[in-house]
Amino acid sequence: MKIKLTFWRVVFIVIMVLGLYSSFIRYFRGLGAVSNMTDQFPWGLWIGFDCLCGVMLAAGGFIMVGAVYLFNVERLHSVVRPAVLTAFLGYILFIVGLLFDLGRPWYIWHQLIYMNPHSVMFEVGLCVMTYTTVLFFEFLPNVFERFNLKTAIKWTNKIYPVLIVLGILLSTLHQSSLGSLYLIMPSKLHPFWYTPALPFFFFGSAIAVGLAMTIFESTQSAKAFGRQLELPVLVTLGGALLVALWVNALLRFEDYYHRGMLTQIFKPSYEAYFLWLELTLTFVIPIAMLSFKKVRLSPQLLYLASIFTLLGFITNRLNIALIGFETYVGHHYVPKWTEFSITVMIIALGFFLFGVAVNYLPIFPKAKYGAALPRQTKAEPLLGTAVLTHAGD
Repeated sequence: MKIKLTFWRVVFIVIMVLGLYSSFIRYFRGLGAVSNMTDQFPWGLWIGFDCLCGVMLAAGGFIMVGAVYLFNVERLHSVVRPAVLTAFLGYILFIVGLLFDLGRPWYIWHQLIYMNPHSVMFEVGLCVMTYTTVLFFEFLPNVFERFNLKTAIKWTNKIYPVLIVLGILLSTLHQSSLGSLYLIMPSKLHPFWYTPALPFFFFGSAIAVGLAMTIFESTQSAKAFGRQLELPVLVTLGGALLVALWVNALLRFEDYYHRGMLTQIFKPSYEAYFLWLELTLTFVIPIAMLSFKKVRLSPQLLYLASIFTLLGFITNRLNIALIGFETYVGHHYVPKWTEFSITVMIIALGFFLFGVAVNYLPIFPKAKYGAALPRQTKAEPLLGTAVLTHAGD
């Protein structure tokens, strides 16, 4: 099979080469050689984006599974498998990112032996490992159907209700517990972002991002794989996203009001500029867009609204993990290019694995697995799928 070097394949190869080079430096020369993290600023880009944002962006799995199997929203059934795939890959790559951040990653198994049930971080780690296992079993039916393993399919169907309940319970626990990690830092995290309600905000943002990520993923997959968008699905997701954004916005407003922070928000400062950017991307623009029925009925505008939502909540997590600590630390943290290259490598690897799965497994309805997919006339928007789409050329 002859494989041509397309633009996106070259981009993918460059990203992987730079990322592997940075990985070599990280594991053979240590964190100090590859990052700008310090003892005063020990959590950098890899925690702020790869971990906090990565887990949040993978929330579509439990949101879609819960909507279809608990609330019986059959209209969303077609997006359950892609959402579970995204969640499964997201958690695997989250673990990969964590292995870069830990000083001694080869000791990560210690938490299973030397348990500390009083630690929020232990609860997060245990839930993430358990939920990743649950996602593995939720993903297995795709493999069983691909190879027509009927006995295995029947066995999986029997335990699927248990997997659904476990998945939703574990996701609820650790999505909120990620916010609980910051409750022990009232004197370090800036008041714009420190609040006793952080666990609720983290869980609420995960719901909104799960909906937005499903819209984003559905649109991108349709472009990359020549599929038709299901407008009723997108309309349902857009309406639910509007409600989720309003709930998150009202909770944030009430929190600022009760903590007496409303007047402080409007005073210009370094932190306020990042907060304004966050609130504009997270709430102002997408809520204004989705409030119009014309937007909710347009796939292109829904896609745009989902992008603003994703960028907004990513900014929120980065503000909490990075900007909110700079005043206490006394200096600004700017990641090294090697930190960026590892993060971009992990993202590119996620797109690539998604493309592999869609090409060879029954992720989407009525797909011809292993067969060449329709050629795109424009440059593919997904890096990983672009690497695969012309594999048959």
